[in-house]
Amino acid sequence: MKKKVLSFLLACAMTLSLAACGKTGGEAPAAPSGSDAGEASAQAEGAASELTDGKFAETRHITVEVYDRNNDGGSDPTNNVYTEYIKKGMLEKHNVEVEFVAIPRWTEVDEINTQLAAGTAPDVCVTYSYPTVKAYADMDAIIDMRPYIDNYKSELPNLWNWLGETNLYWNSDLNDGTTWAIEAKLANMNRVITFIRKDWLDKLNLKEPTTKEEFHEVLVAFKENADTLLGSDANKMVPYSVSYDVGWRAATLIESFLDPDMSDKEYYVNGFDDRKICQNGTKDGVKLLNEWYNEGLLWKDFYLYGSGDSTEDDMMKAGYVGAFTHNWDYPWRNGEDSIAANLKRLVGDDAKYIAIDPFEDKKGGHNKFLAGPIDRKIFFPATNDEPLASMLYLDYISSPEVIEFLQVGEEGVTHKTLDDGGYEILAATGDAIQNSGMNIDYTITCNGLNLTNQELTDKSLAHTYAGIDPQDILDADKIAKTDTRIGINVNVGDIESESGAGDTLTAKRDTCFDNAVKAPTAEFDATWEAGLSDYLSSGGQDIIDERTEKWDSVYSSENIR
Repeated sequence: MKKKVLSFLLACAMTLSLAACGKTGGEAPAAPSGSDAGEASAQAEGAASELTDGKFAETRHITVEVYDRNNDGGSDPTNNVYTEYIKKGMLEKHNVEVEFVAIPRWTEVDEINTQLAAGTAPDVCVTYSYPTVKAYADMDAIIDMRPYIDNYKSELPNLWNWLGETNLYWNSDLNDGTTWAIEAKLANMNRVITFIRKDWLDKLNLKEPTTKEEFHEVLVAFKENADTLLGSDANKMVPYSVSYDVGWRAATLIESFLDPDMSDKEYYVNGFDDRKICQNGTKDGVKLLNEWYNEGLLWKDFYLYGSGDSTEDDMMKAGYVGAFTHNWDYPWRNGEDSIAANLKRLVGDDAKYIAIDPFEDKKGGHNKFLAGPIDRKIFFPATNDEPLASMLYLDYISSPEVIEFLQVGEEGVTHKTLDDGGYEILAATGDAIQNSGMNIDYTITCNGLNLTNQELTDKSLAHTYAGIDPQDILDADKIAKTDTRIGINVNVGDIESESGAGDTLTAKRDTCFDNAVKAPTAEFDATWEAGLSDYLSSGGQDIIDERTEKWDSVYSSENIR
């Protein structure tokens, strides 16, 4: 079952993709055929027969990737309350020892590349990029998971109940059924929304903005009243903050310029990059940001600080930022080290961010394009000698009871039960601290609150962040779910031009966005066109052309919903 890892060693320096890619739904493809598939199926059936009541007679050992987010005051990602809970449960239920391997969150692809090349990658790996997974598959560095998904089905009731055919077979090849990764499920598909300082609005007697024009007027007011709002720190005022990753961090603003009725074909063909650099309308959104930047309304140095840098968060915590666009729950993440908690401590009890929805589209709605129910991609390296134990691990962490414990922890320590039966999260300390929101680094098949039943989940959602007004969370959740367009699984087979192109195109995309936003107003058009041209000539146009050709060969119309 071992793959030819040597080919991966020779190709390790290749650029691998960081961009998200969707493949598609409907009926699951046929299982793999041929001698390799038969061998894998036989191995799977043989391994399954080693189980008695779901338990190995002899103890097995697996390693599992967990992100190291390097949070200030966080817990050890490989040794805490939650890792011990998983280790104990897996040993008791399946006689499998679990060892967690910390991988730096912000350089995870580079680290996994290195470990795959060295043959030391964890048995269970995760990434957000399917093109990266496909590049690994092309180098024979990972396992086809399809035989194990199919042949272990009776041993994996939790995994099948939670992910179902949709997520388990999302990446299955249209022709031969090979499945190099399974898709985790988004229990909550909320993406990106905008936050604004409620105390600043109140201090200046301003209403919450509901349009782009009103939002601009508020930003101007923040800038012009910096002395009133920040006193001696007026020179640190940032009316609106974005980061170097403009396409993500200004997503809802940019998407408000896209056609809410664009066809499935147009969205797919131009959508290799989930920052939407090639979509019609994106340039108009970036142009507005450029205008605001040249008015002094954006963070001047946004392009200087890359992933993992805390400079921007520190400005928010210190109270210098008036508004920003980010993940729907971003101000409340990380407990006592959250933006909200720090802001309250440093500025005062009234200082807080609230969610707003100010970027109207051409129909008066608020475009929010969602990827669909998919999240991280879970795959097994070719060096994984325990695929059944690894699949049982995925089943174990997909159990409703296990997900619930990992998300809310122990009664009286990390949560308390409210009168209506819902859970309220308490500020954790020591080894009980969650390094990621709702412990998504351990619930790798699940992203978003998903307790043992929907009623309990609904009752608990507003209380999932310690010390936060429940109404603020409900308001943010409502905005994140307003005027959404959920992505669909487009299955046209492999797009060969995407393989290995991601890192190069990601870097060129970010450079294009950054340079265009900070360009002098008169140079915006030339700067944007030069950056986009570089992106397209570096492989982007090839991807668009191949996606167009493949779509036309599979689908008879421009919409498949």
